[in-house]
Amino acid sequence: MSRPDIHLYTAATMNGYKPVIFLEEAGIPYDLTSIDFSKQEQKTPDYLKLNPNGKIPVIVDRAEGRAIFESGAILWHLAEKYGAFLPADPVKRSEVMQWMFFQVGHVGPMMGQAMYFQHIAAPNGHEEPFSIKRYVDESRRLLEVLNTHLEGREWLAAGEYTIADMMVYPWARAYVWARTSVDGLPHLQAWFDRIDARPSVQKALTIPKANPHFWDENADASAFAKENAARFAGDVRKD
Repeated sequence: MSRPDIHLYTAATMNGYKPVIFLEEAGIPYDLTSIDFSKQEQKTPDYLKLNPNGKIPVIVDRAEGRAIFESGAILWHLAEKYGAFLPADPVKRSEVMQWMFFQVGHVGPMMGQAMYFQHIAAPNGHEEPFSIKRYVDESRRLLEVLNTHLEGREWLAAGEYTIADMMVYPWARAYVWARTSVDGLPHLQAWFDRIDARPSVQKALTIPKANPHFWDENADASAFAKENAARFAGDVRKD
């Protein structure tokens, strides 16, 4: 039996779920290797040959004999390869790319820092209220940008569900983990509801494992938060 063209290396993080969402939505067969951060598997010599930056996700496209890293590049590659979730019209493709860059340049970094300072730095002895406020406030501002843009629209770009939605959703939807309010953002919340209702997305958010603490305000995050802080304690500066 032949192997799938796509081998995905990922973990249960906002970036890590993005290619899983695409592959599940498009119905593309793939092999999966779950990367264990506690064992620093993303820093091994073999993995660094695939991604010199030592991050997830990465795919190996066996049909092309090459690895692709960075989640945006991965989704663009898959969308072009399989002709899915990326319009052919150049203007619409540009719209998709703009919102993808909005995620990689703004939503991910700002919400990621809000999460870092609250869930990693603070539990490891570096409580920094100024930094927390800075990143939570900026995360809220970016969610407001999304809310304004989504007024009168179902999807972020091109008038259809695209890889732009798949890129932004895991981060924006994790406002719970970033401890950022979405109160008063009805268009954003309606967009969440539309994507939440997609069965393939919900399946993807369990692969390689589910982390309900990211999305569900009612989930008991105490044990997960403690384990997460310990796992990434080495990322906190000691000086």
